Amino acid sequence: MMKTLKDIKSGETVTVLKVHGEGQLRKRIMEMGITKGCIVEVIKVAPLGDPIEITLRGYDLTIRKADAEFVEVD
Repeated sequence: MMKTLKDIKSGETVTVLKVHGEGQLRKRIMEMGITKGCIVEVIKVAPLGDPIEITLRGYDLTIRKADAEFVEVD
């Protein structure tokens, strides 16, 4: 089974394998700096699971669970 960014728990660090999706969605995710090979640390997951706060490339980012589903990680 494919593991995505939305499956990662607080405090875990993962590597982005691939950004799925197409068109504007994929472009928007990649413009946020989430690209193949990028190291991402999950800082905090909101109580209901949405949104997810992450750190990558030296900055913090909040991403919706729906978008995190398109980011395959290892």
